[in-house]
Amino acid sequence: MARPSRFDLPQLLDAAVRLAAESGPSGVTMSAVAATVGAPSGSLYHRFAGRSALLAEVWLRTVEDFQEGYFAALESSDDPRAGGRAASRHVVAWSRAHPQEAALLLYGAHEFGRDDWSEEHLLRADEGNMQVRAAVAALAGALGLHGRLALERVSLAVIDLPLSLVRRHLRAGEALPPHAEELAEQCTDALLAGG
Repeated sequence: MARPSRFDLPQLLDAAVRLAAESGPSGVTMSAVAATVGAPSGSLYHRFAGRSALLAEVWLRTVEDFQEGYFAALESSDDPRAGGRAASRHVVAWSRAHPQEAALLLYGAHEFGRDDWSEEHLLRADEGNMQVRAAVAALAGALGLHGRLALERVSLAVIDLPLSLVRRHLRAGEALPPHAEELAEQCTDALLAGG
């Protein structure tokens, strides 16, 4: 009977998140993750084909965790403006609750080695991106907004605007202010109402 592993996948990915938040993607190496959890390097190579697989998994797990709540917020009301406000609030609230993960997401997938990801990882990433585009298009349609400019407006309202609020504070090493969720919601609502 095989011995159970002392270092499970979530533990290893949590360590990678901490390293990424502290040092950026370049700080996430197989040896650094192993040292952080006190594991032999072989434990990581048992779980990941190499560094690119580790980077892909830490990026995708973080994005997918964020997106799960984001999509739920968008669909939380029959009123599309309320759903848009909830999604904007989610961006800020999730970032407040998960500051290390939010710091990781300030980087892009390419900075996490997307060019070297496996087909499976690329497919997961592309599916998530398509879901976001579809959700934005659905929100625009529910608001009665059509065309390229409408999609730009809705994307700005429910993605770019709340992310810029988060990014400014996190990059400055500051905590998000207590009013950040409300401010993001108000700005999103103003953009969605002005369509």
